This record gives sequence, C-alpha cells and structure tokens, in this order.
Amino acid sequence: MTETAGAARPPRLLAAVLALIGLTLLAGGVWLVALGGSFYYALAGIAVVVSAIFLWQGRKLGAWIYIGMLVATLIWGLFEVGFDPWGLVPRIVAPAVLGLWLAIPRVWKSLA
Repeated sequence: MTETAGAARPPRLLAAVLALIGLTLLAGGVWLVALGGSFYYALAGIAVVVSAIFLWQGRKLGAWIYIGMLVATLIWGLFEVGFDPWGLVPRIVAPAVLGLWLAIPRVWKSLA
C-alpha cells in the first residue's frame, strides 16, 4: 500500500463548479460595472475563482476565502434589501448551499 492511498483527494468537483460559477459572476459583474452598476458581482466572482483555485489544490485557504465571500454576501444583501426575507433569498441561498458542500466533513478533512 502506498502512502497516498489513504489520503483524501482535494474536492475537485466542487472546485470546478465554483470556478464556473465564479467566472460567470466575474463576467456579468464586469458588464454590470461597465453599465454603472454594483461592484459586488465582479468582486464576488474574483473571490469564488480564487477560492476554486485553492480548493483544486486541496488548500483550506480556499474554504476560508469562500466563507469570507459568504459573509460579505450576507452584509451586501442586508445593505441592499434589509431584513426582507424574500429579498434576501435570491442573494443568499445559492451561495450558502454551495458553502454547505464545504461543510461536509469528508470535504473539509480533505483540505490541508
């Protein structure tokens, strides 16, 4: 048996999904900024792409960057719509669900 046989693999599927989402957010965010809109989507896209890169490498820093983006998203959502639950749902739920993927013990333990 080799030394790496029992080692957990990095969460590459999650990293790939986050990279696609992050690139989409970044592209749409740059377009929105060009139209005079919010910088949030461009910044969130950058954070998600960087998070995906670190997760691909199996580094826990990727999870912490994503968690930071989630906190910033919550603050941004509250700033935009206040405590209106229906206004917060589209801003918070999808990123939070992906964040739950990171909370799966097997995924978290696979990060160095």
